[in-house]
Amino acid sequence: MNIPIKTPEEIDAMREGGKVLAQTLDEVLKHIEIGVSTLELDKIAEEFILSKGMIPGFKGIYGFPKTLCVALNEVVVHGIPRADEILKDGDLLTIDCGVLHKGLYTDAARSKVVGNASKEKIRLIKTAKLALDRAIMMAKPGNHVSEISIVIEKTVEDAGFKVVHDLTGHGVGRKLHEEPTILNYWDGTKGPILKPGMTIAIEPIFSVSASEIITLKDNWTIVTKDRSCAVQEENTILITESGNEILTVQ
Repeated sequence: MNIPIKTPEEIDAMREGGKVLAQTLDEVLKHIEIGVSTLELDKIAEEFILSKGMIPGFKGIYGFPKTLCVALNEVVVHGIPRADEILKDGDLLTIDCGVLHKGLYTDAARSKVVGNASKEKIRLIKTAKLALDRAIMMAKPGNHVSEISIVIEKTVEDAGFKVVHDLTGHGVGRKLHEEPTILNYWDGTKGPILKPGMTIAIEPIFSVSASEIITLKDNWTIVTKDRSCAVQEENTILITESGNEILTVQ
């Protein structure tokens, strides 16, 4: 397995891009409110990234048409922003975005409930943040990738939720998706050893009650099979000599 090790120059570029990506997501989060369309949020994200002299990392890649992937309630990933998709009270929305800067990608996602949240949706987001935090603690040199997977699965299952098995974290940098694959559950193997200079996107993805997913007719939008609510939180992480650095924070 060929897992790219980034040069100091590449790491600096990813730091720059990751900071702008974090700023972009924070800006979009401010505008997530009742009555706003997901297309409006997409325009905010795209204009912000372009204003910083960087490129929306998702737009056009694999043919995806927009800057944000939006996931509303039972949508797990890859929802396409639309003018007629209007946020309502109690919705759970995940925004997933990438930035391309100096030929390097960063990737991150945030989730938020619109208006008055149900206790279940609040708990989904809290669990996602906790799973991501615990997973990042495992992302250090000498550890196996599976140690990230194990802690995500345990955190999700302890909360009574279901990991979506077919969607994973991944290496990121020169390409949006690189080796290694980072499962959100343990498949019984150790996986590769993490080394300084690796950059990975860790993204717990799970739902209230379904591990199985269905792709809709647009060939992009993925929903839970039982239409239960799903959630995702994600950051791009650099493995350092002594631990890690979260690149997609301000």
